[in-house]
Amino acid sequence: MQLEALKVFCDLATLRSFSKAADANGLSQPTVTRLVHQLEERLGGQLIDRSKRPPQLTALGREYHTGVKRLLDQFAELEASLRADRAEAALTVRVAAIYSVGLWDMGQYVERFEREFPHARVRIDFLHPQQVYERVLASEADLGLMSYPERGREFDVLSWREEEMVLACAPSHPLAARPSVRPDQLSGQRYVAFDVGLVIRRKVDQFLRDHGAEVEIVAEFDNIETIKKGIEAGAGVALLPEPMLRQEARAGTLRAVPLEGTNLVRPMGIIHRRGHKLAAAARGFIDLLRAGANGKHH
Repeated sequence: MQLEALKVFCDLATLRSFSKAADANGLSQPTVTRLVHQLEERLGGQLIDRSKRPPQLTALGREYHTGVKRLLDQFAELEASLRADRAEAALTVRVAAIYSVGLWDMGQYVERFEREFPHARVRIDFLHPQQVYERVLASEADLGLMSYPERGREFDVLSWREEEMVLACAPSHPLAARPSVRPDQLSGQRYVAFDVGLVIRRKVDQFLRDHGAEVEIVAEFDNIETIKKGIEAGAGVALLPEPMLRQEARAGTLRAVPLEGTNLVRPMGIIHRRGHKLAAAARGFIDLLRAGANGKHH
């Protein structure tokens, strides 16, 4: 049974005129008559007493009208709710970010975005890199924030920023007082590394080999926050992105010592699913991220 027929019947019950019900639904009067007749055949009883002027609902018609009107009202509420949900979803930017983007760092961007777009919201999940790709590919995230983002058929990649890598060490470490440190001076140092499966681990390992620095790896973790905790506890040193150390450097719990005579950076990118049209809120968040990077606003 089509909802159109039910709506026509309810309009007929309210307007008490076949011609007015037809006009209200953009139909011909014979079509309205046919639709009501089909409902009566389905129910096995008369809904409209046509012998009276204007037409009146029968007892069956009144009972049916009450139920049908409730059904149509519920359907209208459902549609309105779904439209509202879609509108809200369009104003929510779903972001999947690697752990090492930094909670404090992203908090600055989110706060600024929600000031500039007061009706929009950003929801960020911090995940393992492979999970970031999976979320974006499954359209469970609008954007992914990655280091060393991989270009492929499924994703479009936008450059975001390049983060200078520096030596992170405890303030009491012998290298902490130096204005800068050469990579070869890391030889023999106890080193807190990223997990072997991460791209940044491969890049840092290659950098150390290229500069003849043989370090002693004492621990491996999959995120910067845990690495920083290990360094603060005196486990060793690490090469980390400078923006991720700013809070600790200001607090005096870690030192960020520049590398001398070399330029090691961590490229950061924004990925989204190829062919997926981004909502205005998501595009606005991308613009803010890239403008912040260009203006050194971290």
